[in-house]
Amino acid sequence: MLRALMYILPIALTIYAFIDCLNTPEDEVEHLPKVAWVFIILLFWVVGPVVWIAAGRTRRAPAGDRAPGERQRGRRGWVAPDDNPEFLKSLREGNAEDQSLLEGWEADLRRREEELRRREQGDGGKGRGDEDPGRH
Repeated sequence: MLRALMYILPIALTIYAFIDCLNTPEDEVEHLPKVAWVFIILLFWVVGPVVWIAAGRTRRAPAGDRAPGERQRGRRGWVAPDDNPEFLKSLREGNAEDQSLLEGWEADLRRREEELRRREQGDGGKGRGDEDPGRH
């Protein structure tokens, strides 16, 4: 059992490091080009994977250790909407636009109500039903 583990563990580590290297974006690979890391992992199948895991790519800090919206190597981590200043700014701008639109609608409504009152006063107090006396 121990002999099998001596062969299985380095093979599993090599496979993990190889797949991890292939899936890592180019901008997160450190010290060497990605192709060089692939060759190192495959040629030095015990030491290569360990070196890749230790120093081959940028490791992200856990989400709680960074300030909201903090950038890491040009990439942006996920930030909750209520912690994202850009999202909150867009809400304030949207609210200001909605407020001005609402004020315009209210002014238009007041103008139309005034026109309606003037028409009703100009008609001499006729109601809507009195417009066509022959219909009754």
